[in-house]
Amino acid sequence: MADEARESIHIEAGPDKVYAVAIDFERYPEWATDVKEVEVLDRDAEGRGTRVKYQIAALGYTIGYILAYDYSDAPGGFSWKLEKAKVLSVLDGTYRFDAEGSGTQVSYALAVEITVPLPGFMKKAAAGMIVNNAMKQLKQYVEAGGGEP
Repeated sequence: MADEARESIHIEAGPDKVYAVAIDFERYPEWATDVKEVEVLDRDAEGRGTRVKYQIAALGYTIGYILAYDYSDAPGGFSWKLEKAKVLSVLDGTYRFDAEGSGTQVSYALAVEITVPLPGFMKKAAAGMIVNNAMKQLKQYVEAGGGEP
């Protein structure tokens, strides 16, 4: 069974800006410390990545996986599902971007199922750590002006 985590954070930037940073997958290694390499395999007619391959550092391993993205809620949000991985059987999630005052309320939900043998508490903590780190790093990057051309 997949472990789930949810978190929200306020970012002092407009929803369009935060959304643009969140779908700029090739720049993730600039701000997401565990992401080592990203390759967009397929794009839609608007140039957004629909299949993206990642190499990340996690739990003392380098983990590779491919995510398939769905933009049916864009630009208010987007979602993804795990397409292929060796040590994960689930890595499905959503981002949501809602205007709030002068900034954006970003919500992130993630379901993770790790197939390598780990104690249950470590597997449960993995989803929370991924979401917490991603939100803090996204906020820091966007508010520091990251993603500007």
